Amino acid sequence: MTAAPAVGPRADAMPLDADAMPLSADTGPLSALTELVAGGDVVVLSGAGLSTDSGIPDYRGVTGTLRRHTPMTYQTFTRDPRGRHRYWARSFVGWRQIREARPNAGHRAVGELQAAGLVGGVITQNVDGLHQAGGARDVVELHGGLDRTVCLNCGDVASREGLDQRLQEANPAFGARSDEVNPDGDVELPEEVLDRFVMVGCLVCGEEALKPDVVFFGETVPRDRVDHCFDLVDGAASLLVLGSSLTVMSGYRFVLRAAKLGIPVAIVTAGPTRGDAKADVRLDAPLGEVLPTLARRLAG
Repeated sequence: MTAAPAVGPRADAMPLDADAMPLSADTGPLSALTELVAGGDVVVLSGAGLSTDSGIPDYRGVTGTLRRHTPMTYQTFTRDPRGRHRYWARSFVGWRQIREARPNAGHRAVGELQAAGLVGGVITQNVDGLHQAGGARDVVELHGGLDRTVCLNCGDVASREGLDQRLQEANPAFGARSDEVNPDGDVELPEEVLDRFVMVGCLVCGEEALKPDVVFFGETVPRDRVDHCFDLVDGAASLLVLGSSLTVMSGYRFVLRAAKLGIPVAIVTAGPTRGDAKADVRLDAPLGEVLPTLARRLAG
């Protein structure tokens, strides 16, 4: 493991006020973050806050969907046929916005830092595929990806595009629309609209047991995937958390692991996070400004 540069006093005592302090300035926490990333061997852990500039809301931010939307749980999806039907009707509409979303400046900056050899592993809690579209390689999708489906009956994994084509053929008059998609890929629709939706079955076994290949709330992340992420953190010189409140243990455990091993942790996100007390560098600032600034300084 490459030794990380010294970052001085904990930067959470030096918050970056993005409105009062231009990011072009050589400010304390931004300077500390630049020094940390310049040391290389950085592992990135990203959350929903990185994709908000691409039009996909987060869960717990100022406009987070958990303030008005209860996300699908694994228990409801697997045990309640009506709940599963409701999800797929809403996801049929929401998939359009997920599919059309484009990587933003933050995603591209991560890709540039990786191409420059400064960022190694990328672990994302997001299911939108925007890291890969932004140029990142070998991304570990901790919670899976909305671009795939898995059959709960026979285990077949298939393309979401193929399912979407079949759903369009089965629902030619389903004209429901929504202007806002949730982070898990569905939208809010009136109950009377849901009854018009027709679900299709698995192409292999025929059962209506398809599930997006994502980890729902209440579901366990596959153990081998978690172990791979721990290996990435263990071999890192620093852990850079981007756009995650770290509220759930799914991502927070990697911050705990890094802190236990003495690996410096930097957190860049809007608002407080569960990991702030573990952070050696803490910036409360827009990712769409911080990350391009880092890329210009270090990968330009």
